[in-house]
Amino acid sequence: MARLLLLCAASGLLLAAVATIPPPEEAARMARYVLHSCDWGALATLSAQDGLRGHPFANIFSLSDGPPGPCGGSGVPYLYLTDMEISVQDLEVNSNASLTVSLAQTPYCRKHRYDPQNPLCAHIIFVGSIVKVNDSEAGLAKKALFSRHPEMESWPKDHNWFFAKFNITNIWVLDYFGGLKIVTPEEYYSVKP
Repeated sequence: MARLLLLCAASGLLLAAVATIPPPEEAARMARYVLHSCDWGALATLSAQDGLRGHPFANIFSLSDGPPGPCGGSGVPYLYLTDMEISVQDLEVNSNASLTVSLAQTPYCRKHRYDPQNPLCAHIIFVGSIVKVNDSEAGLAKKALFSRHPEMESWPKDHNWFFAKFNITNIWVLDYFGGLKIVTPEEYYSVKP
């Protein structure tokens, strides 16, 4: 197993050096590609906090859909959360959320000198809800997150961390001029990044 992971990681580094992003006409593949390329995203909730109740509230969260490289991406955004976090408190009242990930966090946009707001610096907006993963999925979520965010493993145990996933219901892709493209979850999960 360790040998397979090492092979996947080595293949990923090699492919990353020569890989190109999917063409604009492959919106579902672009969505998978962008998520798998990103280590974090902006999660927006409806605030349940005094003084902000009902207002949009965005926060940054580390995420992963699998270990880096071509062998790891499931397309499921996994998160490591604690009830002590303000956005998680919002989610306890209303689990609906949106999650935005952007190639602006990768070398791609910097290399091409694309501003993060430029549509060519692709970003994906997922809409859905946050749900705790069940015991059978926890191992997959742990592997996905800790492979990209090893620091998480040493976070304080008394914070009662748990694994969660973003349950996707809608997907919007902005990767070219001319407006958003809508991708269904079925289309999204049927392709590889």
